[in-house]
Amino acid sequence: MLDLLNNLYVLFIGTIAIAVLGYKGRALSKSGSIATIIVGVFIANGFGWKGLLLIGIFFVTSSVWSKWKKGKDETSKVVEKGSQRDWIQVFANGGIPAVASILFSVSESSLFWIAFVTAIAVSTSDTWASEIGPLSNKRPLSIFSLKRVEKGTSGAISLLGTTAALFGSIIISLISVVLWDGSIELFLMICTFGFIGCFLDTILGATVQVKYRCSKCGKSTEHRIHCNEVTIHTSGSTFVNNDVVNITSILFTSIFACIFYVFV
Repeated sequence: MLDLLNNLYVLFIGTIAIAVLGYKGRALSKSGSIATIIVGVFIANGFGWKGLLLIGIFFVTSSVWSKWKKGKDETSKVVEKGSQRDWIQVFANGGIPAVASILFSVSESSLFWIAFVTAIAVSTSDTWASEIGPLSNKRPLSIFSLKRVEKGTSGAISLLGTTAALFGSIIISLISVVLWDGSIELFLMICTFGFIGCFLDTILGATVQVKYRCSKCGKSTEHRIHCNEVTIHTSGSTFVNNDVVNITSILFTSIFACIFYVFV
């Protein structure tokens, strides 16, 4: 059975099936489906069915939370993108794991396994916080000013979102050490860095991520167009959107986790 699961042709077919199902279920756009296949192939080559299962858990749970949240909050009016993931979103969350898989397949260094699982832990932690947090009955707090802000505002935190972030990191860390027979120390390390990565994402969202204000209704938004009007740039870099923040936080947290693993 394990030989069949580790067969690259079987894994390739499985990756295509997942991408097609994601597209049919409107969790992925056409470009997102293609990007999913590319990411899946690299991960399958590096970490086999275990790697695909881990990244699959991230994508499936994130899509489930996104679908469940849809219609229950108004963050779509604030955040730049919706629940259907395009190729940029797929690579923003799956790009670092894919690169780590390539490097692992070449070197078989445990450092790239650390980078791989940490990257997925960060992605899961951040996505769960973003999808579940807005369902809180209270508006979130700005991470710096601690003032109440609109739901979906980058750089804001809530108790519900923070709790979701922690559980997201715990789930990925636990499954990782079970699949690869890791230690409790590895579990704690991956879980901690996954959670830290979510907060790094929040800090970057509050400081450098672009924000606009609608000239018609006055609301803060990530959209360039709001209320059929061109929005006004208020803060952050116009080159730094949510996808850039995601991949930056994932990359740096994965590097920090590897450094910690080597020296501590």
